[in-house]
Formats: sequence, structure tokens, C-alpha cells
Amino acid sequence: QVQLVQSGGGLVQAGGSLRLSCAASGRTFSNFRLGWFRPAPEKEREFVAGISRSGEVVNYRDSVKGRFTISRDNAKVYLQMNSLKPEDTAVYYCAAKSTARSQYVRTESNAYSDWGQGTQVTVSS
Repeated sequence: QVQLVQSGGGLVQAGGSLRLSCAASGRTFSNFRLGWFRPAPEKEREFVAGISRSGEVVNYRDSVKGRFTISRDNAKVYLQMNSLKPEDTAVYYCAAKSTARSQYVRTESNAYSDWGQGTQVTVSS
């Protein structure tokens, strides 16, 4: 298990940008697949973006493709959010799961075992 500490977020006007960061406390992310989630009306959390352990495979939900970019290094995972829309307003959670599979991204929230504390993103119209 790993403790995740998030930073970034805030209030921005529509069309603006924000960058979220998530770090593992006391260790690296080298053996983890990583993801970002946010709450959804009919499920606990919906997938926003994910990145494989190798960093070579990424996946996004359709509504953020072309606007959000997930990236990683051994210490942190990032979510660069551009062209933000009011419907992107949510609490964003980073998630991690230790894995031996280097090229695999999972979109289900129950495929992740460790979660950050959440970061509020508010986009005004």
C-alpha cells in the first residue's frame, strides 16, 4: 500500500488550464499503474485518465480526449487539464495499483488499491 498526496487544482474560468499532481509518500511509483478519477452521478467514481506502469500506454475518457494529458515520472503522476469546461468541475482523485504488467491501463475504480485525498477543480462559465 502507498499513501498518495495530491496538489494543484483550484478555480479557473472556462477555457483555462490547471495541473494536478500526485506523489507517493516515502516511495516511488516505479511499479504502479496510475489513474485519475472523479465522482459520477451513477457510480462512485468515473475514470478520467490512466497510464501504464511503463508510461508508454495511456487512456482517457472520451469527454476529455484532446484536452487532458496524463504523464508520470518515478515520483509523481500529473494531469494537465486544458480547455476546461464547467462540466469538468469535480473533486479529482489520483489512484495507484502495484502491478507486474508494464503495458496495461485499467479504467475500473476497483482495479486500484490506493487513493489520494482528492483535489477540488472548479470551472466557472
